[in-house]
Amino acid sequence: MYFRSIPVADMKGAYSVSGKNVVVTGGNRGIGRGITQAFAESGANVAVLCRNLESGKKAVSEIEKHGGRYTAIQCDVADIGSVKAAAAEVFKFFGTVDVLVNNAGVATKAPFLSEEGLKEWHRVIDTDLHGPANVIHEIAPKMVEVGKGGVIINITSVGGQRVSGSKNHHNAPYNAAKAGLDIFSRYLAVVLGDHGIRVNSIAPGPIHSDLDKDLPPSFLETIENELPSHRFGEPIEVGALCVYMASPAGAMVTGVNWAFDGGLLCVN
Repeated sequence: MYFRSIPVADMKGAYSVSGKNVVVTGGNRGIGRGITQAFAESGANVAVLCRNLESGKKAVSEIEKHGGRYTAIQCDVADIGSVKAAAAEVFKFFGTVDVLVNNAGVATKAPFLSEEGLKEWHRVIDTDLHGPANVIHEIAPKMVEVGKGGVIINITSVGGQRVSGSKNHHNAPYNAAKAGLDIFSRYLAVVLGDHGIRVNSIAPGPIHSDLDKDLPPSFLETIENELPSHRFGEPIEVGALCVYMASPAGAMVTGVNWAFDGGLLCVN
């Protein structure tokens, strides 16, 4: 018996995520903070998973005015033991999960063939690729068991589709992890589709985040002069797309890698 989503019949509630239970990894800062805010403002309940618990609690305190149920849970997505413990806390707090957003990620500036290159390779891959796998492995089976369907959104990057500028901006494990996560998302869309769980990835381009400081001047010039949008995106804009994907309006969107880049892939 296959799970079939209900088509949108009219626009009433088409973009609503009110009352949904949402988990956002790395939801305490940067793009993740924008995603947390977008869901909270849209009426969803949010669990913020992050390594820095105090930062997570601060993020929660800033969204409490929206009136949902919110919590911060300490979690290092690269550590399966930490993920298991965090998942148990999530299900104790919510009971069920409707939406999982895998956003937690790190980057590097070390050339792969440098002395630190292989150490950085494993550090980044462990968080950016193994991390989402760890979280999905602990949360998705319960989503299947409950039988209500759901949504998984993996935040990747246009860096998984382009390596231009690599001589000046070394980020090999990040590129590899994000490309792998895009394909992994498509795999999950196929195997979880029968259970009504939609899986997509969003590939942000230049979005204001904690990684801004690592961008080379040449990239900043490209954004100003060549990017069709001529600006950075904002974290809450990524959050708005997540809300759409999680809403009834997004019911036919699955197995998609959505470039959210202001046109970067068009020009570079």
